Amino acid sequence: MRSTRRVIEGTACGLLFALLMPAVAGADGEIVSWGDNSSGQCDVPAPNADFVAVAGGESHSLGVKSMFGYGSIVPWGRNICGQCNVPAPNAGFVAVAAGNEHSLGLKADGSIVAWGYNPYGQCNVPAPNADFVAVAGGDCHSLGLKGGAPACPGDLDGDGDVDLSDLAQLLSNYGMTSGAVYEDGDLNGDGDVDLSDLAELLSHYGTTCP
Repeated sequence: MRSTRRVIEGTACGLLFALLMPAVAGADGEIVSWGDNSSGQCDVPAPNADFVAVAGGESHSLGVKSMFGYGSIVPWGRNICGQCNVPAPNAGFVAVAAGNEHSLGLKADGSIVAWGYNPYGQCNVPAPNADFVAVAGGDCHSLGLKGGAPACPGDLDGDGDVDLSDLAQLLSNYGMTSGAVYEDGDLNGDGDVDLSDLAELLSHYGTTCP
């Protein structure tokens, strides 16, 4: 029997449904969904393309568009607690998570935005809301992982300045889609070296570290 291996970019599970992003030619960031669809949580809004991350709550779903789509979050499904009402500005997101009836988005600058059902403070991100590299949502709680921001963001070669050598180092790794680390140019900690990392470095270009 012939075996065919398929590569998966991302997966997520809600209460009774599942979401998947296949990494196959022609998929172009498409989300495939199946299972309970009583609240439309499996009805991915058109155009179903250019997604880079996905999450599932109890009966709602969230997808993050690539930075070329401005890093916006697309929500669908049940919205009785405002879990699908992404706060403005809906841009600059690199990751997403869903709790029972609340949602969370991780920004490229390391901050977390949370919205939806909040009687237990699951949407109240503790200060300082910065330096996060990952986010997760539970039934009535939320979690964020700190990455320990460098003392001088953008100084990839550690010479004390954010200059042409750092830019060249990032550009030499531009387009990495998995496994990237800070020294490769992954300034936001999402494992990729992409437009958001380039924008972050350029925002610090010319800085002399203290």
